[in-house]
Amino acid sequence: MPGLRCWVPRGVYRPQTDSQLLRRALHRERIAHGSDVLDLGTGSGVLAVEAARLGGRVVAVDISWRAVLAARCNALLNGQSVRVRHGDLTSPVRGRRFDLVVANPPYVPAPGDSPPRGVARAWDAGRDGRLLVDRVCDAVPHVLRSAGTLLLVHSHLCGVDRTLERLAGAGLRADVVERARLPFGPVLRSRLGRLRERGLATGDTVEELVVIRAEHP
Repeated sequence: MPGLRCWVPRGVYRPQTDSQLLRRALHRERIAHGSDVLDLGTGSGVLAVEAARLGGRVVAVDISWRAVLAARCNALLNGQSVRVRHGDLTSPVRGRRFDLVVANPPYVPAPGDSPPRGVARAWDAGRDGRLLVDRVCDAVPHVLRSAGTLLLVHSHLCGVDRTLERLAGAGLRADVVERARLPFGPVLRSRLGRLRERGLATGDTVEELVVIRAEHP
């Protein structure tokens, strides 16, 4: 990511187009100095570091110990203060409220229902790709302050309208603020047949990524 030093060990999600989209949306939020920011599923921690550079007081969470290590190292490499916690989504910050929550959860439809193992934990998210997306939608309203904001990125393959409806059902005002189209990568190409069988993909092999912005009233 431009302007950042980034160490990414094997098994930790490497920043890609979705990370860049979130970074762009993050800059539009005009984070005030001292704003409380939560980065869910921080991975390498680059978005947490960027939020800290913009003045936020950042807590980053990941269930992977490798990701926790990477995020801590990348905060140090970039001279930023980020509190990195190990745990499942919002469980390490239970009882706290934030002005901004950023989330880039795994969202790739997986071949089966078994929990992902190994490096696939960084991208696999159940048969419809919504295993983590739905949990983020349900959990975030409980950690957002009034007028707080969620920035959530995922693929069109797991249902943009479903996410907007779920967030609305949780009492948030949600809309798409960023879009990017890109060719299927190696993982999606290898699963194209299964995706077509499930109706998640057609003849097109272009993926659309979206950033959804949801605001707590």
